[in-house]
Amino acid sequence: MTKQTVVVALGGNALLRRGEPLEADIQRQNIATAAKTIAEIAEEYNVVLVHGNGPQVGLLALQGLEYKKVNPYPLDVLGSETQGMIGYILMQELKNLLPEQNVSCMLTQMSVDPNDPAFADPTKPIGPVYQEAEARELAEKYHWTVKPDGQYFRRVVPSPQPTGIIEDEAIAALIKQQHLVICTGGGGIPVKKEDGKLVGVEAVIDKDMSAAFLAKQLNADALLILTDADAVFLDWGKPTQKALRNTTPRELSQYAFDAGSMGPKIDASCEFIKQGGKLVGIGSLEAGLRILKGEAGTNIVAE
Repeated sequence: MTKQTVVVALGGNALLRRGEPLEADIQRQNIATAAKTIAEIAEEYNVVLVHGNGPQVGLLALQGLEYKKVNPYPLDVLGSETQGMIGYILMQELKNLLPEQNVSCMLTQMSVDPNDPAFADPTKPIGPVYQEAEARELAEKYHWTVKPDGQYFRRVVPSPQPTGIIEDEAIAALIKQQHLVICTGGGGIPVKKEDGKLVGVEAVIDKDMSAAFLAKQLNADALLILTDADAVFLDWGKPTQKALRNTTPRELSQYAFDAGSMGPKIDASCEFIKQGGKLVGIGSLEAGLRILKGEAGTNIVAE
């Protein structure tokens, strides 16, 4: 029987959990846990894996600021570095678990519109969390924009909408050859056309939006968004919080979700369903396959 195709979006915060030190060993431990879930899903589905990079790209940016002899590298270059770093560890851990499975990781460029309004209103959190006083001090020192992230503060950068995958034909060819493909990491390296040439853009694309874009382009059967939350909740963090287990884009449109966390996931999910997608699952990393089966997390389907 031909396997269905699922695009799995793995959150950067699932790879480096909130408040954990930004250590390579800790990231590898978390990625090893993530790989077990992905390997389990790959037994029943063709998997195309997209990962986030918010903590990691923020770390590289901070490290660059400390070395004063060269100018800091731009975010598109740092994004490519995180694709290589995270993709390498994912590829290695998956190959160890699935030695007979072809696993490929592709550096992926994603086109964006340079006039996207996101450039005037940064919302994408990157790097570690800070207490408010420290965040304000760093913002003044480095000319950052900072915004609340739960009880903490984080640096935020522009997050424009994806408009095209530059390497889409290569990705489709690998899937056809039954590779487990890791691509559009960190939402893809943001680029634009300038005088007929591709050039980098100072931004970080939301990986859930890119995963939904990729899923639509591949005509995938499902989109699975794995994060550090067990499901989509109403009144998140309040005594009245309630999990949505089965829902639709119409129902979700009645509610407001945080623009820095669950909001983009909901927007991406609804866009995928409206464009003909059959199923979106959202939930915790450990429950990946159970979410696809409707046994955990939140399932979003058409009316």
